[in-house]
Order: sequence, then C-alpha cells, then structure tokens
Amino acid sequence: MFALTNVTRDYAWGSTTAIAALLGTTPSGGPEAELWMGAHSDSPSIASTPDGGVPLDELIAQHPLETLGQQVHADFGAKLPFLAKLLAAESALSLQVHPTLERAGERFAAEEAAGIPRDAAHRNYKDANHKPEMILALTPFEALCGFRPCADAAALFRAVAAAIEAHGAQVPELLHQLEMTLNSRMAAPMVVRRAFETLVDGGAATTALVELAAAALAADSTALAAGEGAASNTCAGLPDNGAASLRTVVELAGQYPGDAGVLVSLLLNRVSLRPGEAIYMPAGNIHAYLNGLGLEVMASSDNVLRGGLTAKHMDVPELLDTVNFSPNTVPMVSTRTTDLGQQVWEPPFAEFALQRVELSAGAAPVPLVQNGPLLVLAVQGSVLLDSPRSDMALHRGGCAFIPAVENPVMVHPGAQAGSEPAVIFAVTVAG
Repeated sequence: MFALTNVTRDYAWGSTTAIAALLGTTPSGGPEAELWMGAHSDSPSIASTPDGGVPLDELIAQHPLETLGQQVHADFGAKLPFLAKLLAAESALSLQVHPTLERAGERFAAEEAAGIPRDAAHRNYKDANHKPEMILALTPFEALCGFRPCADAAALFRAVAAAIEAHGAQVPELLHQLEMTLNSRMAAPMVVRRAFETLVDGGAATTALVELAAAALAADSTALAAGEGAASNTCAGLPDNGAASLRTVVELAGQYPGDAGVLVSLLLNRVSLRPGEAIYMPAGNIHAYLNGLGLEVMASSDNVLRGGLTAKHMDVPELLDTVNFSPNTVPMVSTRTTDLGQQVWEPPFAEFALQRVELSAGAAPVPLVQNGPLLVLAVQGSVLLDSPRSDMALHRGGCAFIPAVENPVMVHPGAQAGSEPAVIFAVTVAG
C-alpha cells in the first residue's frame, strides 16, 4: 500500500474552503478547485515508497502486473484506467463535452503529428483517451446536463421574451428565431443543433440578447423566486426546474457577461443533486457544473471541448462534431448497497466503479469491492486498511493506492473521535 500526496488545481471557479473543510486540512488562501487523485501524466499523485516519493504513473509503469493485475493490464495497458477528483465549484465551470475513444485517439495523433505543444492554449486533445465521467454530490450540487425536450426549451425562451416585454424592451429578432426553431417539426436533434448553433454563432446579437435577457429576468426576480406558482407572465407554464433555469441565466450572466453559454443553459437539463446522488456523462453529453462539492470519477483523461462559460479556447467546429444533440433525461446513477454494507455506484463504463464504506467504532471489518487496483480516500474518522501483504492506518484527509496484488483488502474501524463513524470512498475498475 502506498500513501499518496495529491495535486490541487487552483482554477478561479474553485471554492477557497470546501475541500479543506471536507478533509480537515488548512485552506491555502486561494481557490482550491480540484484535488487530483490518480496517475494522469499532467498531475500524477506522488506515492510514498521506501526509496522516496515516486509519481504514481511511473510506479505503475515500472510494476504494471503487480499494481494493475493481469486482467486490467490486458484491458487497458500499463496505466491506471481511472482518475478521481474532489471538485469544489464556487462558480460555474465551462460548458463542455468529451470525445469518444476513437475520436480522441485520431485527433490526439493528428495534433501530435502537427507538432502542437501539449500545453498550447489552442490544443484540443491532451491525450488519446476518452473521458466518460460521474459526479457524486457530497453537498447540494447544481449542474447542467444534456439537452432537455425541445418543447420545454421553447417554453423557457418564451418566458425570456415575456420578461423582456415586461421590462419595456422590444424582443430581439434572434429570440424570435430561436422560438421558431424550437417549435419546428424537424427531428429533435436537428432542432437542438440549429438552436445551439444560432446562439454560439450569433456574435454581437447573442451578446446583446444575453445582456437584455439577464437584465429583464433580474427585474422579475420576485416571480422567479416564487417559481411556477407566481402570478407572472414570466413563470407561466414553465417546465420542471423552469424558475431555477431562468434564475441560472441571471447568475451565469453575472459570472460570464455576454457569453453565449448563458442562454445555451436554457437548452439543457437543470439538475439539483442531494448528497449521495450521482449523474454520469458519456461521450457527447454537454454539461456544466454550477456549484457544490462532489467526488468526480472518470477515465484517466483531460480531454475537454468547451462551448461557453469560459475565456479559454473554443473550437466550435470540433465541438459541433462531438456533441450528441438528442434530448434525453438526466443520466442518474443508481446506488446499491451490498450485503456487507458498502454503497456502490456503477455507471455504464468499464474504467471505474465507486464505493462508500461507513464504520462505527467496534464494527466488524468490511472487505472492499476490488477489481484490480484501488484508490482510497478517507473523509471522516480513521480506518485500518489490512491486506495479506501489509496494512495502513488512514486518517481523515488521507489517500492511498492499493496494488492489485494486495487483494483482499479489509477495512477495520480505527480509533474514532467520540461517536463519529469513519467514512471512506474507494475507486476500482468496474467488475
């Protein structure tokens, strides 16, 4: 077993306190947006070994069969197939989508052949892998995820038009065009794509509409706060989460003035997750995290194509070729509880599954669900990790990598403070 030291990313949208509060560490004083736990070459965890600290990707490359196990090595090669992150959003992340495995491989090879530096701001593909992912809410967590039904989006844009009229302004032609598109009889994916392109390619007209819509909706804040039951033209006939979707326009416009993504948000499902709820994002699913603390697990990749809510590089043609424009329901991940008490989240991806174990003082040990390697994070109390080869005490905020050869791993309760139970999360390869 190897204790890990992990890398914190200080993106501007990050919370200054949430990750430190969860792990019981001292805040840095700046934004702590993501804590990376894994072996991605951009920010590998450092494994504590008898010979000193070793980047986890190097450790795995040196001992692939022992660390990964024969099956995982055969399926994914000599690399850890998953990456875990604590993600703490104080404000919205970029509107983004991730490519398929095939597309990532082709485009990465093309950018390598073109000699584009991997750290270049205009580079799209940092590696050759896809990035299916799941976010588990640790606090109330707000997000946008996938496209909502066209009729619901049309109702929201009608509400924007009503708010603009109530504000005493003329409804812009761009908004009429969006409403006509969303109410057309074309196939739904074509309708959504045209509406999306209208906003993303709208230039100054989109910027002006974002500013006007946000101002009008902010002026109607009383009706928006009341929701569908309010006696307001703005709120009449809204879909589920409609008032929240309109409030989101105002909030996003404050964070990203004039950005097309502000109104693209009305095309997307608005999601409010309670702690313990999770959603997953397959390739092509456009999404944005708005705020909250979550545990994100994904295939080990950093490939992101952005479509708004960002000052970073956007490649619109590449984005349009990658997005799945079919409206769909929110892809929730159900949780199951094993006979031994582990909570397990298993999205439909081969690279990872997540589990949670809670142990009170004096409780019987629990085996971890393990398919090859394990990554373990303690978020409350302390535990003893015990395998036939070694053991390790893991305290709140501690993180460990457990090679495949150390199987099975039992989790024993450690010395708990008062009545507080120990809580750990563990990531392994899907079974």
